[in-house]
Amino acid sequence: EPMSAITRIGTADRLSKIVIHKETVYLCGQVADNADAPIGPQTENVLAKVDTLLEEAGSGRDHILSATIYLRDMKEFAGMNAVWDRWVPKGHAPARACVEARLARPELLVEVSIVAARKG
Repeated sequence: EPMSAITRIGTADRLSKIVIHKETVYLCGQVADNADAPIGPQTENVLAKVDTLLEEAGSGRDHILSATIYLRDMKEFAGMNAVWDRWVPKGHAPARACVEARLARPELLVEVSIVAARKG
């Protein structure tokens, strides 16, 4: 497979769940399936989905390069971080940005977008 090859997994008209280029993995933004839940459980659900996609892509949370986190309201920052801090492996914290944003549906409190390296 040539190094410039791009692999797309879970591709629909609008997006692919996973895009792999060379040794870099890009995940589409992940939102909670339990959108009626508060920020803690929503964040746990989102990060579990990230884990599943990273594994499918040949990566893992210790290989995350960057994360962008979108919160419906910055008042949820501490609640999201409580879950995030338990999830990120010690010594492997990625570059990260966290912003307040209007998400696709009002009940969604958090969305996470990830770029990771594949495991060697």
